[in-house]
Amino acid sequence: MIQAFRRITLTAILLFLFVPVSNAVQEDAAESEKEIPIDVIGEVRDHYYLDLASYHLPLPRILFVEGSSIPQWYRSTHAAVESGNYIENPDHSLVATTDGAIALDMSITSHLMYFWFAIFLTLWLTISMARKYKRGEGRETEPRGWFQNLFEITFVFVRDEIARDNISDDKYKKFVPFLFAVFIAITFMNLFGLLPWGVTATADITVTGILALFTFAITQWNASKDHWEHVFMFPGVPPLMRIILTPIEILGLFTKPLALAVRLFANMLSGKIMIVCILGLIFIFAEFFGPIFGAGSSILVVPLTVALYILKAFVGVLQAYIFTLLSAVFIGMAAEEHEHHEEGIEAHA
Repeated sequence: MIQAFRRITLTAILLFLFVPVSNAVQEDAAESEKEIPIDVIGEVRDHYYLDLASYHLPLPRILFVEGSSIPQWYRSTHAAVESGNYIENPDHSLVATTDGAIALDMSITSHLMYFWFAIFLTLWLTISMARKYKRGEGRETEPRGWFQNLFEITFVFVRDEIARDNISDDKYKKFVPFLFAVFIAITFMNLFGLLPWGVTATADITVTGILALFTFAITQWNASKDHWEHVFMFPGVPPLMRIILTPIEILGLFTKPLALAVRLFANMLSGKIMIVCILGLIFIFAEFFGPIFGAGSSILVVPLTVALYILKAFVGVLQAYIFTLLSAVFIGMAAEEHEHHEEGIEAHA
């Protein structure tokens, strides 16, 4: 058990190190923002600051300019503009005032920050639980407290219901740390979006794409010889059919992680947009029909928003489960040793 927690911690660290910084999604021009009561895209897009109540905490801008391998660091977008080296666009991206264009924008964004928050919580959770088990709590005695009981229930669920059910008995144990770390981290990222000023990091295709890339790499690295034979050789299949089936199988290797990334991204983004739109009805009604009508509409809008919050919390955990389950399925299919049953004319003679 302790060794498994160490692997979970290593997995979380790798996720932390390899996730890239995602660029902010472009929004409409500032003039158009003033004409609408609520900017839905502006609420769900990536930002170069963190929302803390009514205060925007600026995040560092890290820019690589063409012709230079040394990054330029600024404590905020405002600081970069004040330096005179950059001009800020309406979408908060920067344009170099010199001839050298920005080759790579590695600025810290709100989605990346909440990704890190989820990774840190996953690390803290697994390390603290590993220390308890090392002392004998939960190993030599019963788990103590609701927190440790909830942790053990979740761990056993991932191990028995996800990993062991979809991966062969002699191989599933080494994948439990990865599957558990991914499940916990995605759950945290999904639920962060329910906070008043929180951000759903998984509503960014970059984040879900990296998570899916880890699943893809682990799947292909641990694939059995039979897996690759069924991708390129197709035992027992006529040679002419291989011309058709091989490209399809190769394409399938990439469509599986792509489906993982898009499914999680689309579900979390749509949920966030739905909540913003429903809650934004109050401001829209107030803009077009007056503040009294807007306040009166809150009688219906607020309870509906609360119901959507509960539904989004359930969907957040469900999507973490689906991502983890499909990852286990893909790993299990690739790592499985197949039995070949070749049938020919002589077999029926």
